[in-house]
Amino acid sequence: MKIREEKLNDAVICILEGEININNSPDLRKAFDGLIKRNEKKLVVDFSGVSYIDSSGLATLIEMFQRLKKIGGALRFSNMEQKVKNIFEVTKLHKLFEIFDNREAALKDF
Repeated sequence: MKIREEKLNDAVICILEGEININNSPDLRKAFDGLIKRNEKKLVVDFSGVSYIDSSGLATLIEMFQRLKKIGGALRFSNMEQKVKNIFEVTKLHKLFEIFDNREAALKDF
């Protein structure tokens, strides 16, 4: 999995590529830790390059959501392939997270 960051005004866009699984979830957590330490409070995760996510990846995202919420931050998701979106729907996590069709819509929601 690859993680790239783009800063846009007061938000950070994390662009993920590849599968999010038990082997690379720690890398994702490390990237999120860095954002929290920099006091970034508006985060959009762009899933356009993500083909699969497992339960450890979902757990990492839930943890990030909770940590951001504690510091007054917000987490938005964008550009999910239907296959990945289905995982969020089956686990009912689509009710917890704000999921948008594209980055622009996610950024406007802050």
